[in-house]
Amino acid sequence: MNLDIGKLQETLCSLMCAEVKIRPKNDKLLGVETPFFFADGDPYQIYIKEMPGGIVRLTDMGHTLMHLSYDNDIDVFREGNRGKIFDQIKAETFIEENNGEFYIETPIENLGFNIFRLGQALTKINDLSYLTRARAESTFYDDLKGLLFKIVDEDIVKKDYYYEEMDNSHDYPIDYMIQGKYLPLFLFGIPNKDKARLTTIILERLLRDKASFDSLLIFADQGLIPKPDLARLSNVGGEMIASLDAGEDFSRKILRKISRN
Repeated sequence: MNLDIGKLQETLCSLMCAEVKIRPKNDKLLGVETPFFFADGDPYQIYIKEMPGGIVRLTDMGHTLMHLSYDNDIDVFREGNRGKIFDQIKAETFIEENNGEFYIETPIENLGFNIFRLGQALTKINDLSYLTRARAESTFYDDLKGLLFKIVDEDIVKKDYYYEEMDNSHDYPIDYMIQGKYLPLFLFGIPNKDKARLTTIILERLLRDKASFDSLLIFADQGLIPKPDLARLSNVGGEMIASLDAGEDFSRKILRKISRN
């Protein structure tokens, strides 16, 4: 091998030093600028706090979960399979948590290594919200269709329905219209916050045009919808199903609307 290891080490160190900077925030905290960013471009917030015994605490001061809460219900990160993954991330990266604050306490000589270890942990926690949404959304509409047609006959269902009595009806698509016992049942599948917001707009427009209908909203995972979006949707929507896993609940609520027996 002809590579100059010393030169490579020098180059690497100079590059890493350029990427990581420490700046005073106040008389108790130093801010650490790193090459780590959230998907929206905001940088991770990492701080250095002096502790007794000659060690320092690297901490995000609770910023990571606060940032994720803008688009997620972070309570669900601690439940079920997500909770297990969440705990696994903390265990694998050796970070501590206290009331939503993630931190590592380290001797000063290990500071550089642990800055990147904390950054790695925060990245995995950040990615957890994306990965769970991606899994839920990838097959959601196919799974919804399959479940629906196990419950009702296809001849009473219209997919991609438009309420033609409304102006510009094709701007307001309805996933499924099911012939109901008294009123048509408009079924909306909601895999993410964007569809939740669109469904809110569609339902508000239908109500403004005094359309007569029932609605049923089924989520890929209701826990991933931000609370403000869910609240607005609740104000205009009908019954809700938290996830496709609630198959019996889904069946019962549909049959109650369409059965003529």
